[in-house]
Amino acid sequence: MKKILTILGCIILLAASSCTKQYISPATTNQTVYADLASTDWALSTDNNGVKSYAAPINVDLISTNFSKVGGIIVAISYDGGSTYEQLPEVYANISYSYTYNAGNVTLYAQSADGSTAVQPTLPIKVKIILVDSNG
Repeated sequence: MKKILTILGCIILLAASSCTKQYISPATTNQTVYADLASTDWALSTDNNGVKSYAAPINVDLISTNFSKVGGIIVAISYDGGSTYEQLPEVYANISYSYTYNAGNVTLYAQSADGSTAVQPTLPIKVKIILVDSNG
């Protein structure tokens, strides 16, 4: 009886350890869009709460109405022509940067780090917009 249980235990152990895991990686459909902003691309803007900032809209045709509902956007800026990027929101040189997006558009905003005044960026900025697709 002891031999039968030992043999049966070995068979179960071998059967359980011989299972293989299968990993399925989804196809990457993320896309990256680049834009260059000059200091003249920023315009004074006031939101619904009366908060003033400078805004720079960027046309991104890849953002459809459906994508703006289920996808995601990551925005990073560079002051050195694209060698180094910093992801938004970010405070750089006492300027607070943020962004919003909707179908066909990403808008960057700039204001003082404490949010009290609008500050216009004076240096050219390279913008990297990463469109992260989702099957939601």
